[in-house]
Amino acid sequence: MKKTILLIIAIAFTLFSTAANAQEIYSKAYGDKTKPALLFMHGGPGYNSVSFELSTAQKLADEGYYVIVYDQRGGGRSKDVADSKYTFEEAFADINTLLSKYGVKKTSILGHSWGGTLGLQYAMKYPEKVNKFIMVDSPLSYQKSFKTIIKRCKEKYTTEKSPNLQYILMLEKMDTTTIEYSSYCFMNAMQCGLYQPKNQSPESKELYQVLSKLPEAKYMSDMTREPVSGFFTNEKYTMMDMSDEIKKLAAKNKIFGIFGADDGLFDDAQYNEFKSLMGEDNFSIVKDASHSVFIDQREQFIDLVGWYMSSE
Repeated sequence: MKKTILLIIAIAFTLFSTAANAQEIYSKAYGDKTKPALLFMHGGPGYNSVSFELSTAQKLADEGYYVIVYDQRGGGRSKDVADSKYTFEEAFADINTLLSKYGVKKTSILGHSWGGTLGLQYAMKYPEKVNKFIMVDSPLSYQKSFKTIIKRCKEKYTTEKSPNLQYILMLEKMDTTTIEYSSYCFMNAMQCGLYQPKNQSPESKELYQVLSKLPEAKYMSDMTREPVSGFFTNEKYTMMDMSDEIKKLAAKNKIFGIFGADDGLFDDAQYNEFKSLMGEDNFSIVKDASHSVFIDQREQFIDLVGWYMSSE
């Protein structure tokens, strides 16, 4: 009987441990914790930090930073986190828990794509916890990026006489406030190759080949639906314009931008608007790089991060 009770307790403990682990948000830190902290916030919603973590996190740590990566709840290695609401407040609580876990009182943020949107909202809510904020290929206005996507895909499909042109013509007539509209825009951006540099560097080609052979590579093409619909419903993020937040951080010289010149989500008008808000010296456009500038031109990206982090 005693053995049976012990066995039941052991099984219960195992099940509890498994459930607890399944509900834990994935995170990992690289480098010396006494160095300046850098928190990477990935794109999405519903994506993960795998591509940045495996390509760039350790490289930045080698430059003297304490780099923290995590998968936001509902995506990647945090896909099984239970009872998620997908609100900014919930995401802020996750970030605060993460910083406490690694003993970080103040961090700089690398906000990639959607991560720039989430990070900017966090920086406005908790300015005392944010040192500097670096936007990486992150929309100023989602609606402006959608119009840029439609324009570029329309030009490409028209030139190629592609049957996909019919989907762009349909998009032009859709209600821009719907989740279907934003989803179709992003799908066409991918289909059109707007996330890829026009001239891929040899280093980038090699890096992608290395990454594709790693066990975690499966996450690099994995997008989950729940965070997208959750944040769309709760926060209307596709209708957001980040101009005011950028302007406020720029007044304190706390915000910077690193964008790929070939990122099809942005045009010259948007880049000029970023420069106007941040200041010419605080915004960099990287040649032969697209939406994943930290892979497309990794060394230049790391140099720019160092430059911005050292600026007063």
